[in-house]
Amino acid sequence: MCGINGFFYNKNVGDGQSALFEMNKAIHHRGPDEDSIWKDNQTNLLLGHCRLAIQDISSAGSQPMISTSGRYVIAFNGEIYNHLDLRKELNNQRLIFDWRGHSDTETLLACFSAWGVHKTLEKLIGMFAIALWDREQQLLTLARDRLGEKPLYWGWQGENLYFTSELKALKANIFFKPEIDRNSITLLLRHNCIPAPYSIYKGIYKLKPGHYIQLSLSNLNKAQKAKPITYWSFNHIVESGLEAPFKGTSSQAIDTLEKTLLTSINDQMLSDVPLGAFLSGGIDSSTIVALMQAQSPNPIKTFTIGFDDEGYNEAKHAKAIAKYLGTDHTELYIQASDALDIIPKLPDIYSEPFSDSSQIPTFLVSKLASQHVKVALSGDGGDELFGGYNRYLMAQDIWKRSRKIPSPARKFISYLLFTVPPSKWDAVFNLISPALPPKLRIRTAGSKAHKLASVLGLSNNYEYYKTLTSHWQQPDQIVIGAHEPPTLISTYDAWPNTDSFEHAMMAIDAQTYMTDDILVKVDRAAMANSLETRVPFLDHRIVELAWKMPLEYKIRNGEGKWLLKQVLFRHVPYELIERPKMGFGIPLHDWLRTSLRDWAEDLLDENTLRAQGYFHPEPIRQMWVEHLSGKYNHQHHLWDILMFQAWLQNH
Repeated sequence: MCGINGFFYNKNVGDGQSALFEMNKAIHHRGPDEDSIWKDNQTNLLLGHCRLAIQDISSAGSQPMISTSGRYVIAFNGEIYNHLDLRKELNNQRLIFDWRGHSDTETLLACFSAWGVHKTLEKLIGMFAIALWDREQQLLTLARDRLGEKPLYWGWQGENLYFTSELKALKANIFFKPEIDRNSITLLLRHNCIPAPYSIYKGIYKLKPGHYIQLSLSNLNKAQKAKPITYWSFNHIVESGLEAPFKGTSSQAIDTLEKTLLTSINDQMLSDVPLGAFLSGGIDSSTIVALMQAQSPNPIKTFTIGFDDEGYNEAKHAKAIAKYLGTDHTELYIQASDALDIIPKLPDIYSEPFSDSSQIPTFLVSKLASQHVKVALSGDGGDELFGGYNRYLMAQDIWKRSRKIPSPARKFISYLLFTVPPSKWDAVFNLISPALPPKLRIRTAGSKAHKLASVLGLSNNYEYYKTLTSHWQQPDQIVIGAHEPPTLISTYDAWPNTDSFEHAMMAIDAQTYMTDDILVKVDRAAMANSLETRVPFLDHRIVELAWKMPLEYKIRNGEGKWLLKQVLFRHVPYELIERPKMGFGIPLHDWLRTSLRDWAEDLLDENTLRAQGYFHPEPIRQMWVEHLSGKYNHQHHLWDILMFQAWLQNH
């Protein structure tokens, strides 16, 4: 895992090499083992690389790396898990290379030399962001992996081209002129992140997953009009999988998934440095750890964090699973003071405003793991592939049933639900929870009741999904002088054709929430601690298999992730796993009223908001007052504003 930077500049702007050195320094945490730059004197293209040595930790793996022929130069961030197989394929085709080492970077260069860009990208199994320079054709290729595990920003300012793993590197370049895009702030308020292809800066974009772009730097007019090219389409995988579904029995489906997961995990355990895994105690991380341990003769190192607040604490469950599997387990309990210590660092860690509050525990568990290992496997992706989120279950149950109720009656029920503050709903459920079956013991019942109320009056599936995945419902009325740009979520005709609404939501979640929120959260939190994370569920072979599985193998009898659970129950007893879904959260609502109150009050000061000119302060102040009263929990809405304010203050 590493960081990459690039800068193509007009000869008259000044010292480009010094500017690139500063870009490398800004993301040194992504690759503390080695910093290097390479310059093409013909074109003034500069490639920079910060190395975190994982495979072939010798100098033979250093980057930027030049191909044997001298034609290609590469700066690469990621891991190619099948690179040894690719070497064998090259040898079988009698394409002999004089290998200098055993790094996947060298394999990539050989593949690009032999097969070209498009064919090579289709063959790769792994995660990556790549900058490849063809010296002969003066052609720069920027490419990103299929699911977006690794970040890649790029954009033009005049005749200067910038690309990087993190936006903080652009700010470090003295020639870059940052201008905040107000439209992107509306996306932050709706989704708690800024989805691809947008960024917080005008003219700077995130390359979408499964895409590459080729820029002919000998023809700037042509290069500046270049468009990204798709080499792998998630929508196509969804549609082709549903058209040719898995035909075997449920037992055969479990066998097939387990075998494919074992292969993916075995591939991702390849490392020349110490390796471990995050273990929350939930289904996804427990499955990854169980299958890691099944293939390892030694105890796998596992890591978890806990809270004294039982409503958020899964550490005890993780500890029980670790004990059963025999892992080498480390846990850390955190307090509000730990969050206070991290919050000032968040704007720098994430480089652009990002407001998924689980960024805090994610950073802390990454910090814990980095003290023991250099690589950690993660369980992310299971919910989107196998039907784990409550909104999928809600669609099968409440949404479809509510359609049978006349619209006026639904609106009246919605009104009644809204009249009771979330705090009162929470109190009622806490009182009756001991008498309820485990499936009905709902955490944060008040916010869920209000979420239900918000969708009861809606008229179609698309609005249901958009409402459930939004924080601020009308963000362009909060951000001054802004217009909310279109995204995949709001562009309904860009959704894949599916056999059910549940599958449609899963497909869009995987291309939006997972890529733009979860993977961003994990990448930045881990790399801030110089820790490489790997996500076995996002091996494209597993993604493609998941979309061949019928919905009944994912959601059965009102329970999500049925198929994945059956794999897990072959390794871990049912009673250690089966409990209500908790998620990876923190008691932020309480912290904002106590430990974080003064910090938040300063950032939400009405005069400050008005002077900065980005937000209409009145609705924000009203939410803040309501939250402090304890009657309402506006933690998500407020955190969106607070993270932008903290980022603005920092930048």
